[in-house]
Amino acid sequence: MSKYVGALDQGTTSTRFIIFDRAGRIVGLAQKEHAQICPQPGWVEHDAEEIWANARAVIAGALEKSGLSALDLAGVGIANQRETCLLWDRRTGRPLANALVWQDARTDETVRRLAAEHGRDRLRARTGLPLASYFSGVKLNWLLANVPGAREKAASGDALFGTIDSWLLWNLTGGVDGGVHVTDVTNASRTQLMDLATLSWDDELLALFDAPRACLPRIVSSSEIYGAARAPLAGAPVAGVLGDQQAALFGQACLNPGEAKNTYGTGAFMLMNVGETPFQSSCGLISTVAYRLGARPAVYALEGSIAIAGALVQWLRDNLGVIGVSAEVETLARSVSDNGDVYFVPAFSGLYAPRWREDARGVICGLTRFANKGHIARAALEATAYQTREALDAMAQDSGVAIRELRVDGGMVVNELLMQFQADILDVPVARPRVIETTALGAAYAAGLAVGYFQSPRDIVENWGVDRRWRPQMDEERRGRLFGDWRKAVERSLRWAS
Repeated sequence: MSKYVGALDQGTTSTRFIIFDRAGRIVGLAQKEHAQICPQPGWVEHDAEEIWANARAVIAGALEKSGLSALDLAGVGIANQRETCLLWDRRTGRPLANALVWQDARTDETVRRLAAEHGRDRLRARTGLPLASYFSGVKLNWLLANVPGAREKAASGDALFGTIDSWLLWNLTGGVDGGVHVTDVTNASRTQLMDLATLSWDDELLALFDAPRACLPRIVSSSEIYGAARAPLAGAPVAGVLGDQQAALFGQACLNPGEAKNTYGTGAFMLMNVGETPFQSSCGLISTVAYRLGARPAVYALEGSIAIAGALVQWLRDNLGVIGVSAEVETLARSVSDNGDVYFVPAFSGLYAPRWREDARGVICGLTRFANKGHIARAALEATAYQTREALDAMAQDSGVAIRELRVDGGMVVNELLMQFQADILDVPVARPRVIETTALGAAYAAGLAVGYFQSPRDIVENWGVDRRWRPQMDEERRGRLFGDWRKAVERSLRWAS
C-alpha cells in the first residue's frame, strides 16, 4: 500500500508540491515562484504555461528530494489561488491569453454597470457574493470581449474556461490527450456563476455575464477520484481539489460550525465553518462553499477576504527596497517600540471584506519627521492585523458566535511580532499549528479520504496540534485607541479612484 499523499499547492506567487505521511507530517517539498505581470495600474496577470511548467518542476523536485516515486503516492490533491482564471484552446492546450489574477481590477467599470440598476448585492442571495472585480465570472466576461476569437471558440467548446485548479487538473490528466475538465464546488462558488444552493451553473447568471456553458468545467465534489495522472505523477490518482482558503480550513480541522481560521499569504482570508446551510451575511462577508466530501452534503463557510497582507511585505522589498528579503521585516519593525502613530492602509486594488470599496487606494497616514522606515515596517505588519480584526468583528456580528480562538497559518505566521499584535488587537488567543502548510495539507487530506488512505475526517482532527499559542497582553484602552486610529486611516483611503 502506498505510504504517502501529495498536494500541488498553486498560490498567487509560487507553486509547491508537498508530500505528507499519515500523521500529516511533511516528508518532501519543493517550491518555485512565478512572475507577476502588471501591464498597467490595476491589472495583474499570470502566465499559465509558466505555472504548469513550475508545477511539473516542483513535483519532480519533491519526489527527488524525498527519494520517492509517484507510485509511492496513494493520491494527489490540488489547492489553488481561487478566482484567478483563464481560457485555453482545447486542441492545442495553449492559453488564449494570460490568466487574470484574483487581484486584477480591470473589470471595475463592468462591475459598476452591473450594480447600477439593482445594487452591488443583487446576486448575494443566489451566489453568496457581492458584485466585485474579485470574482471569476466578470473576468471571463472581459476575456470573451477582449481576446480575439475567444467568444467564438468558447461558444463552440473549442476553448475551455477554468480557474487554476481546472487548468492544472486538465494538464495532469492528459491535456489535449483526454484531459479531464472539471472544477470542484469550492472553486465554482467563487465564479459568481454557480447557484450556492443547487451547486450547479445557473442559466440566469450565465446570461448576465454572457458566459457560454460549452466552455465551463463540470462541477464535482472536493474529494473523489477525477482521473489518473500522467507524467510526472503517472500512476497516482488525482482525487482532491479545494480552493486554497477552503483547503486551509480543512487542513486546520475546522470541521464543526463556529470553528475559524485565518490564512496569512499574499492576502489574508478568514473562514468560519457554518455547517450544511449557506449563511447570508449582512455585514459585508462572503458566503461560500467550504468543502464537499464525495456524495455527502456540502459544508458552507462565512469568509472575510483581505486583498493585501504578505503582498505588502513584498512591496516593501521589491518596490521600495526597504528590506532585502521578506523575513527582515520583523527585525526592522522591532527596531522601534511602536508604530509612531503611522498607519498603512494597503488598498492597492481597493478594499475587500467587509467594505467592498473599489474606489479605495493605498495610503500611509500619520507621518511626521519622527517617522522612519521601522515605523513604516511596523505599520505594514499591523495593517494585516487590523484588517483581520475588521473581518472577525463582522463575522461575530453576522453569526452571533464569539470566536474563542483563531487558528492561523500561512507564511506570515512565523512572524512572532505580528502574531502577538494579532492576539492583542483581537483580544482573542491565536493558535499556530504544528504544520503550518495547512493549505497543501487540506488538499492532501481530501485526496487521501477519496482513496481510503485516511478513514474519516476524524483522522484530520486527531492529527491537528498546537505549535504555539499567543494570548492577548494589550490593555483595552490602548486597543481601542489603535483600532480607532486605523479606522480613521481607512476613511482617508476611500473615494480616491474615480
